[in-house]
Amino acid sequence: MSAFADALGVLFADPNLSTPALYQQSGIGVERGVRVMRRNPDRMVEFGAARLVSDSVVLDVRVSDCPELAANDRFEIGGEIFVVQGAPRRDRERLVWTVELLPGGRTRMPTSSIEARMS
Repeated sequence: MSAFADALGVLFADPNLSTPALYQQSGIGVERGVRVMRRNPDRMVEFGAARLVSDSVVLDVRVSDCPELAANDRFEIGGEIFVVQGAPRRDRERLVWTVELLPGGRTRMPTSSIEARMS
């Protein structure tokens, strides 16, 4: 394992930087507990001559946790379900995926249940 991978392991384990999530490939099959870093940047969208500001959800997740991450995979974070939109992108070192998410509905599972299923 490289020094970068070791450092990422520490960052993703830090509860101040990351959050627990459940990952499910293509929205079917077994859910796996992973840790993700969630961001909600504003995005500029052009609609004709107008420029609109839109919310977005972006996740960073370790490639080692989700080696075959693809469009339509599912994440559950804090009781919300999100679906991967488009192709994920890896960083230069090929250690972290960055993905854009779309809301995929709500679930009944509270965050404490996600953390319990990860242990």
